[in-house]
Amino acid sequence: MEFRALLLLTLLGFMLVEPGFGQRAEMDFNEWMTANQEFIKNLEVNLKNVEQCKTDVEALDARLNATVDELERQKIAFSASLANSGEIYSGPSTDKTLVFKRVFSNIGNGYSANSGIFTAPVNGLYYFSFSTYGYNTHTMGAMLMKNNVRQISTYESPTADGSDSSSNAAVLQLAVVYDNLNGHTTFSGFLLFPL
Repeated sequence: MEFRALLLLTLLGFMLVEPGFGQRAEMDFNEWMTANQEFIKNLEVNLKNVEQCKTDVEALDARLNATVDELERQKIAFSASLANSGEIYSGPSTDKTLVFKRVFSNIGNGYSANSGIFTAPVNGLYYFSFSTYGYNTHTMGAMLMKNNVRQISTYESPTADGSDSSSNAAVLQLAVVYDNLNGHTTFSGFLLFPL
């Protein structure tokens, strides 16, 4: 408001020392005052418009900053291998959650190396892939579950070649397996885009 008062006082000061004031026969004082009052009203309207634009710009800036902050939080990706050290051979077994202990990356902390479960931190479409590797002495496979419902799976019967591997992948809106430090059995996922 100080700016508004200062602007009006400054404008009135300029109007009072207008060159040639009092020397014009064609305009009397009442006409001059009416014209200047109209000019002041227009200035006040323009000042209100400028103040509204400033408020609108501040609101847009706040929304933009909130969007940037949300996008920063939506960097989500992980990749992990089953074995953290040595070798793992699991099977034959009943259905159980495979816990991929050797975490290569876990941006956004969606994957838990304690439980083997990925929890989506934001709504979105996610790409998941997994691979399984095992010796040919047993049937080998794994399933990708979403809320206890099978989405995709891998399966490999024993063969004569010594070892078997398989893989699968899915995009989801949001396993008897062998592994060693070679990272044959992996589980990865990342956010494609937020919804």
